[in-house]
Amino acid sequence: MTPTQPAEVTAHDGHRHTDPLHLCMPEDSRKQAARRLAIARGHLDSIRRALEDPDVYCLDILQQLKAVQGALNGVANVVLRGHLQAHVTTAAARGDAADLVDELMDVLTAR
Repeated sequence: MTPTQPAEVTAHDGHRHTDPLHLCMPEDSRKQAARRLAIARGHLDSIRRALEDPDVYCLDILQQLKAVQGALNGVANVVLRGHLQAHVTTAAARGDAADLVDELMDVLTAR
């Protein structure tokens, strides 16, 4: 490797990149998001089991659904915070601030 050649980097996605500025989700954000998804999965499994019980009360199902929505919102918040801290705050130095703002707006305003 010469000083003009970028180092090859293995990203969290397992792909090898020669761009040292390749944007990957921070490891701590990945772990927090995975934990929150595990909670959501547990709630979903409870809902599925409850739906098999003909005596389950509808509002109990709705309460569990709200718990899943809360868990998923928590995952989204963790991912967004990691993105803001790791990528958006350094965008000006990389020169891609406008692109990152556009990407973020596309994701946040998608319906």
